[in-house]
Amino acid sequence: MASIFTRIIRGEIPCHKLFEDDLVIAFLDVNPLSPGHALVVPKQETAYLHQLSAESAMALGAALPLVAGAILKITGATAYNVLQNNGALAHQEVPHVHFHIIPKYADGSGLGIMWKPSAIDHPSAAALAALVVHELRG
Repeated sequence: MASIFTRIIRGEIPCHKLFEDDLVIAFLDVNPLSPGHALVVPKQETAYLHQLSAESAMALGAALPLVAGAILKITGATAYNVLQNNGALAHQEVPHVHFHIIPKYADGSGLGIMWKPSAIDHPSAAALAALVVHELRG
């Protein structure tokens, strides 16, 4: 079954469209955290960022700053968060890649973040980095 975003892309569900080209669509979130909260969505339907084609990933990379800049200019917000979740454990609710652009305002509206950093274990980090580098080199 097509995701809600695919249905929006097809025009089956209306949206407040901000931007569209052959590979990407951006529209206002129907449950915004703040005014101007938008979604930037590739038209390629895949659940995880790492599954996107290079072409779709590049198109997202080009659309994100355009949409963010326009939202800042129009809303008067001076800060924003960009959020992208992959998988249910990471709080992804729609299994279709999407980026949130969430303006922050002086009244505190927008995304709230709780960050729980811990000290790095350098030997484990070095081992992990070596494995990732090996994987990337193929």
